Amino acid sequence: MPGCSGTGTPVRDMLATVDDEDERRRRLAATFDQAADRYQRARPEYPDDVYDRLLHVTGLTPPARLLEVGAATGKATLPLARRGFPITALEPGAALAAVARESLAAYDVDVVESRFEDWVAGDHRVDLVYAATAWHWVDPAVRVAKAASVLRPGGWLALWEAVHVFPVGGDPLFAEIQDIYDEIGEGLPPDANRPKPGELPDDRAEIEATGRFHVVDVHQLAWEVDYDADGYLDLLDTFSGHIAMEDWQRERLYGEIRRRLAERPDGRLRRGWGGVLRIARLRDDPPGPTGDRWSTGDQQRPVEG
Repeated sequence: MPGCSGTGTPVRDMLATVDDEDERRRRLAATFDQAADRYQRARPEYPDDVYDRLLHVTGLTPPARLLEVGAATGKATLPLARRGFPITALEPGAALAAVARESLAAYDVDVVESRFEDWVAGDHRVDLVYAATAWHWVDPAVRVAKAASVLRPGGWLALWEAVHVFPVGGDPLFAEIQDIYDEIGEGLPPDANRPKPGELPDDRAEIEATGRFHVVDVHQLAWEVDYDADGYLDLLDTFSGHIAMEDWQRERLYGEIRRRLAERPDGRLRRGWGGVLRIARLRDDPPGPTGDRWSTGDQQRPVEG
């Protein structure tokens, strides 16, 4: 039928869906700039194991040039800058980029206010493209192919994140507070996943789908952080979903979290963090036109920013 996809869905509706998803991704990604100082203060540091393993697997040493996608305030920039690497750090948020420039001023880091999709590389080629808790904000239709296009021959792509995981015997607050999320209309769906440490899915299939990369290492990450009430609410205020809440929703939720933590002898909670470090190498023999395809972008929607 004219104007329809092979599934019978009108092409205009498919295009509208793509446009809506792109707009949603842009809108939520932009919320982080409202919390730049808080982001730097509240977001967890990544374990040293991330950087040690990354450099061990890739064999990269300074002056190899790195490109970071979605640097935010520089949480994953500083550890590699301290190791002597020159880095181009892309960050579309003006406030986040300003914090990053301040914290990275002593190092060979160029903070550029740009989305990865919009950045014009020119003749700029790098040895490593990496993203830390930022890759899901990049347009899935272009991200892997663009990474390949800015790498030198034999270059590397590394991705990792920090997401909530739920260890066996972990803090019960996260299950107990769901009744308040439900009350304010922000509850999780009944089939929501509560991954355990070491059980997070990886997206190696997307990375390899273009035929431009070969995934050479996948490593599960797990760590825990203790928070008092102020620290935990600061953290929540760096997540896109919480930033986008109405004031009354935040007041109800945050007030209840404070009340429940105040009933504990130490007033603290412990949150489990996890991630997956994926390291892939650019293939020397990229496929021809029939094999050089971009990802369809069928990704699981992130729970947190």
